[in-house]
Amino acid sequence: MRAELLARAAALAERGEPFVLAVVTWRRPASSAQPGDMAIVTADGGFDGWLGGACTRPTVEREARAALADGKPRLLSLSPEPPAGARPGIEVRPMTCHSGGSVEIYLEPVLPAPRLAVFGDSPAARTLARLATALGYAVAAVAPDAGDGDFAAGVEVHRDAAGLAAATPGRPLYAVVATMGDWDEEALAAALALAPVYAGVVASRRRFGEIRQTLAARGVEPSALDAVRSPAGLAIGATTPEEIALSILAEIVQVRRAAAAEAKHGGDAESAESGAAATAVDPICGMTVDVAGARHVADWQGTSVYFCCGGCRERFLAEPARRAAAGTTAGGAGSTAGSEV
Repeated sequence: MRAELLARAAALAERGEPFVLAVVTWRRPASSAQPGDMAIVTADGGFDGWLGGACTRPTVEREARAALADGKPRLLSLSPEPPAGARPGIEVRPMTCHSGGSVEIYLEPVLPAPRLAVFGDSPAARTLARLATALGYAVAAVAPDAGDGDFAAGVEVHRDAAGLAAATPGRPLYAVVATMGDWDEEALAAALALAPVYAGVVASRRRFGEIRQTLAARGVEPSALDAVRSPAGLAIGATTPEEIALSILAEIVQVRRAAAAEAKHGGDAESAESGAAATAVDPICGMTVDVAGARHVADWQGTSVYFCCGGCRERFLAEPARRAAAGTTAGGAGSTAGSEV
């Protein structure tokens, strides 16, 4: 494995940037990939490393996007005879490299830990921070008067929300106000200013009504206040700090999973609606090519024709009329209606 890629992966993880680490686990000649070859695919489409010929890259990039969307690793098999590589737990795709080799690539999505901001130094706040840390959240507490040892190890403690804002640029944030009557309004206003995807207040409905009225008079947007969950947490009859923390985290998990499912289904629908503009079929090898990132394009009779690699483009340009006719039979030269491979 390349040390510089591992160093880059560590840097991306440290910054909380999602990426996929792809590693070749097996190959059969004449694939140019070797076991241990690796690449990093970032959420913005960046690709750094080597996984074999250029014809493997579009498929790996598509599968990497899917892995980032659902957070699940996958083992990808690219073979000139896809049924031969079919095994339980393996995603099989055709290998269109002219070498005729086969390769298997493991894709591991690395996603930043969900971020939770807890406002207050109450027993509920400290318990929530401790339990969330155990569940793998990156937890920060905003507690101006917190003493050493008030919060569990691993919890960032900030004296004000300004420090928290500087520590969480561009990352989704969940926020819970558990100040329990001490600077409630200021805490919720600071939490809402961070634009969290979830905001909850540990308070009675009556007390939250007072908080809401005060913040509305201060100019806080009604829509932001409407989105606040109070009492925070699922209605499980919680009374102790531990039970309250459990109910809040259960609600946050519910919100996270619902958002992920909505994003996935929305992405699937968007892909279906825009599929005609998103992909094209290489008329030489039949591979599906992402139009937006295509690096090998030729103009023929006023139509853009897309290719997986420079070799396919050169073969097409040597005999464009014959190659286009053959491509139309297989799905269309430059066609954007080809199915995913």
